Order: sequence, then structure tokens, then C-alpha cells
Amino acid sequence: MINPANRTKTIELSQIRKMFEVTNPGAINLGIGEPDFNVPENIKQAMIESINENDTHYSPNKGHIELREEIVKKFKKDNDIKTNPDNIIVTVGASEALYMCAQAFIEKEDEVLLPNPSFLSYEACVKLADGKITPVECSMENEFKLQASDVEEKINENTKAIILNSPSNPTGAVMEKEDIKAIADLSMDNNFLIISDEIYEKIIYDKKHYSPAKWSDNVVTLNGFSKTYAMTGLRIGYLTANEDLCEELLKIHQYNIACANSTSQKGALEALRGPQDEVVKMVDEFKRRRNLIVRRLNEMGYETVNAEGAFYVFPKIEDNDFVQKAAQAGVITVPGAAFGSNGEGHVRMSYANSYENIEKAMNILEEKIVNG
Repeated sequence: MINPANRTKTIELSQIRKMFEVTNPGAINLGIGEPDFNVPENIKQAMIESINENDTHYSPNKGHIELREEIVKKFKKDNDIKTNPDNIIVTVGASEALYMCAQAFIEKEDEVLLPNPSFLSYEACVKLADGKITPVECSMENEFKLQASDVEEKINENTKAIILNSPSNPTGAVMEKEDIKAIADLSMDNNFLIISDEIYEKIIYDKKHYSPAKWSDNVVTLNGFSKTYAMTGLRIGYLTANEDLCEELLKIHQYNIACANSTSQKGALEALRGPQDEVVKMVDEFKRRRNLIVRRLNEMGYETVNAEGAFYVFPKIEDNDFVQKAAQAGVITVPGAAFGSNGEGHVRMSYANSYENIEKAMNILEEKIVNG
């Protein structure tokens, strides 16, 4: 038997993916983190035209210049981040961008501050780079929002980076402007990197999104097209950082991926340039579903924060067998412990499913588990 590398021994395969493998085909899936909408027609058309024009060759390592120029405009308009096309790298989804950051900047003995709970890929990427996790607790009492005061307490001489994700997977929490700015200031004062995953930036309700790169130079801002434009399978994302950081990131990207998918890049360009009506409709529908699932869970006695962004809720459910019982009843959910120790006693549910299916799922949980 060939022994695996030590760095892979502490990594477990995703519990979310495991749930899908045992899913009853007829079950209602509240586990998946993927919009249940189709790619907007104008984006599809741009990709079809790209293929018909045989635009299927390698692109520059950093991505097509037209797309990078459009991303620069997007950052300025939406995030108040001033950047340039040379400091943009188009990636194979935000997932690759995250992996690039870990490989380019994290090494043995480096500590990475990580909200607890947070998306499970963050911990895995840090461990694959031989880094150490320093969890920063996010409590239900504060609606799971990461606070700068808690971050400051965890900073030491080994702190190399922090990963921020607002709106958050798995909790739907949206950080306050004051905390984002304060953490940006801390990154400059203590010379650590902020890896800011802003993939859910547009899926936000009655709040405003803020980017730490507005206040700090020590930031890699990650984003992509998967969630906003329902382009998950097309694997297209991007990042920006200052010139020195970008040069190191490009080394990882160049020798791992070479370049992002050329057809997807044409779709991404149209996504940014074209009408945003479908995005607005999608977010309005997500908000309607959020209101439904939060109300129903609270009525069942499962305390649930009114998530302000993304498409997840993180109800307090202390029954250790809930996920299994729900699956047997026909509703797929994900155990909160998959997202960190602070997720114990919680369950992640995604409302990236139809309003009707969410209603059915809530009826099943009420009948089979609450009243069963």
C-alpha cells in the first residue's frame, strides 16, 4: 500500500457530500449550497456563441483582459476597492482562489484565525498547507456575527491570516461594518493577511455588504459567479490583491490550473456587463423562502436566527439524531458540527430549494419529528 502524505491524513471528506451519497432520490434536499435557478439566458447565449466561434483555447494565466477590466469596474462600483487588471486573477471558482491563498501564504506553525462555525473547506485548506487553526467563537446570542473584539483577543506572534466570510456559510450571518473595519485595522497594525470570501455578497437582505480591502492593503478578496448567477458547475471565480500578493498567488495558479475555463470566462463577462434583473428576482425569492423557513422552524420550537444573507439557516436543534431522523423522513439536512465545534447542537438547512418544497419539508419535520 502507498502511504498518503501526512498532510492528507488529518483531512476528512466533506460531510455535506457524504449526506448526498446516502440521499433517498425522493427526499427534499435542504443540504445543498447551490442556487436552484438556471443560468440566465443572456449568459448561456454568450457561452454558446463563444463555442461556435471556436473560442476554446488557452487564455492568459490571469484570465481574459476584457473580463479582468470588467472585474476592476465591479470592485470599484460595488466594493470601493481600487485595483487594476494586473492585480486580478480569474480562478476556477472561489474554491481555487481559497486554496491558492493557503498554499501561497500559510506554512508550518502559522496560525489562521477562523470563525467557529465556518465553511468546512477553510479548515481543510489550512491543514493542507500545514497551518494551524485558531478558532474565534461566533455565538447565537450575537446572531453568529464575528466580532473584532473576539478576533483581537486571539492575535499572537504566530498569527498569519484570518478568513472572513460575510454573508456566512453556514449561518447566514452578515458582519457589521464596524467589525469589518476594525479587523482591517488590526491586519495592518499586526501585519496579518485577511482572506475575504465574498461569494455571497449579492445575496443579502436589508443590509449592506462591506469589503475589508476598502480599509486594508493586507487583503485578498475572493469572489465568483457561482452563487450570484447560478453558475456553480461552470467553475468561474476571481480574486484581487496588491501586486506583491498577486505575484505569489499567480505561482500557485499557474502551475496548478494554468488558466480558467475559456467558455466560462465569456459567460462571466456577460454576467457583469448584462442586465441584473435575474439576480434581483433570485434574491427576492430567497428572501421570501428565508422568511418561510425561519418562521416555521421557530414555530416548531427550533430557535432560529433571522439570517441576513446567503441561503442558509442554522437552527438550534440539540437532538443528536435529528439529521438521521429527518433523512429517514425524507428531508436532507447537514449536522452543524461539520462546520466546527461551535456548530454542535445546530443543523444547517439551505433554502436553495423551491418555496413549495421548503413548505413540504417543514410539514414533514413537524409531523414526523416534532409531533411524531
